[in-house]
Amino acid sequence: MHRADTPIRVLIADDETSARRRLLQFLADETDMVVVAECRDGRATCLAIEQLAPDLVFLDVEMPEYTGLQVLEKIGVGRMPATIFATAFDHYAVAAFDANAIDYLLKPFARPRFARAVAKARARLRSGDLAESHAELAGVLSRLACASNVSERILVRVGESQQLIKTADIMYVTAEKNYVRLHAKEEHYQVRETMVGMLERLEPALFRRIHRSHIVNLDHVRKILPWFGGDSLVMMSDGSRLTLSRNYRSALDDLV
Repeated sequence: MHRADTPIRVLIADDETSARRRLLQFLADETDMVVVAECRDGRATCLAIEQLAPDLVFLDVEMPEYTGLQVLEKIGVGRMPATIFATAFDHYAVAAFDANAIDYLLKPFARPRFARAVAKARARLRSGDLAESHAELAGVLSRLACASNVSERILVRVGESQQLIKTADIMYVTAEKNYVRLHAKEEHYQVRETMVGMLERLEPALFRRIHRSHIVNLDHVRKILPWFGGDSLVMMSDGSRLTLSRNYRSALDDLV
């Protein structure tokens, strides 16, 4: 347990000067925290964690030498301090953080978001139980290890031939009994797949399931309008109207 009368020792690891400066500015108002080091690359970060044993580290996802996630692997999940990640929007990392309840700061971050992340880290440190934090970090690594399953292209049948289509060109997906229909910009393709299976093949930061029968590409969502019974109406770039079920509203929480 970290005693309340003992300062929380903080390490900042980020190769961007502006990001380090912002963290230093915000941390200056946290009277129970003291910055013990700043690092600009992953290798220096590993050394600082080993030598200084900070209580809390702000860890950039993309750094020279080692990425933030490689730092996590090299130090070992069970030996990591309390960790708050920072990212300029690494799609796979953000999805992994969300899935495992790991705190992260999406650059450029504002003070209220910083304050929430710090409050959560402080509470964990004061309780002395980092087991849950380590489990979350392990979940991040596990999910990212599976990210290679995400497809940039999908093979579909068109008549007697097969065709590769880019997943980024898919505007939305609808369920059709034992199949799914991929609605691309100019064509529709039927694929024998479940909605769950298709979602696993699509980039999680770009595609979200909004209904048991609908998956949407966020780049093609134009408006979300109130509808009936707690549901919403999603207006797509091609003029299609899809239902955002209240049961799937949490899929868009990180965008609000």
